[in-house]
Amino acid sequence: MQAVILAAGEGRRVRPLTRSRPKAMIPVANRPIIEYVIEALVKNGIRDIIVVVGYRKEQVTRYLNQMDIPVDVVVQNKQLGTGHALLSAESKIHDNFLVLPGDNYIDPSSIARIKDIPNAMLVKEHQNPSNFGVVMLHEDHVTNIVEKPAHAPSFMVSTGIYSLTREVFGHIRENNLTDAISSLIKSGVKIQGIPADDWQDAIFAWDLLKMNRRLLPTISPSRDGSASRQTIIQGAVRIGKGTTIGPNTVITGPVVIGNDCVIGPNCCILPNTSIGSRVKIEPFTIIGESIIMDDTVIGSHSRIIDTVTGERCILADHTSTWTTSGILDFEGLAVRSEFGAILGDSITCGPFSIMKNSMIGNSVTIEGRASLSSRYIPDNSTVI
Repeated sequence: MQAVILAAGEGRRVRPLTRSRPKAMIPVANRPIIEYVIEALVKNGIRDIIVVVGYRKEQVTRYLNQMDIPVDVVVQNKQLGTGHALLSAESKIHDNFLVLPGDNYIDPSSIARIKDIPNAMLVKEHQNPSNFGVVMLHEDHVTNIVEKPAHAPSFMVSTGIYSLTREVFGHIRENNLTDAISSLIKSGVKIQGIPADDWQDAIFAWDLLKMNRRLLPTISPSRDGSASRQTIIQGAVRIGKGTTIGPNTVITGPVVIGNDCVIGPNCCILPNTSIGSRVKIEPFTIIGESIIMDDTVIGSHSRIIDTVTGERCILADHTSTWTTSGILDFEGLAVRSEFGAILGDSITCGPFSIMKNSMIGNSVTIEGRASLSSRYIPDNSTVI
């Protein structure tokens, strides 16, 4: 069986993290999201995989070429929607096939439920259905899909994962794949709605923290780096090659730490934390429930909780992020959120700064003693 992974889009609502990488390449538990999708397919014996790339396609293609399993890459030259992306791969599809988004987590057992049923879709109840295509079911068959309704008629949503026949290509007239599925239903084709066991999407950047909490318990503990005898390591913890953990540092899993990091001494790494490669965490710093990407430096006496940092961030000493609920003005939308901070790439933050429920764009400079609460700071800004 063939599978088509759609990984051509940027993921605008996950900005600023997608300015320099597509959403499918955002690391969660130190692995790009698309890798979990490919892994779920391979565990079901599906190895004929096509990946449609577009936005920052070189980055995705380079990563796929490094994987052990060969993947066929197709380029969507203009990002015109999921339907258009699937059409880009039409010439390579020979029979029944699966369609999956490359920026959602899906577990192998859910793939097993759908892979042998032509014309089916995985569905899942979600507490915020208006962010998705809301699905109406009758006797386990899809009767209607309402895309991102203001007032959702149901909590059941489409995961964007389908088992289809080539007949669908005759129904792709708009750029959205959902419209093609609706057209199939109107033509009399029955689409079975199959509940997914475990599926996660990150609608906004702070949703990555929930995905990180879900995936970290799946890691295999290992210690390829070196830790002081005075270091305390508890639970499932993976430490990469070349990483050194200083004395009197406490790490409580699940935690994953990349290669060539320097942590401590006297640090505390709390559960549900992913730390990338070449990260430096200076003494007397606490980090928890966070994703810290590659080449970031966090100064001493800092407290980083419920936070996602992009790559190459420099946070000076006594930087704090505090989990607070609030409403963010995000691209003209008032969005309710609850997290510490979302930091884009290449941010420089001065000492004694505090961020609460704030989103900081790429290449932003924050001078010392700043206090930001429920703020969105655009790219290339300076906060005085």
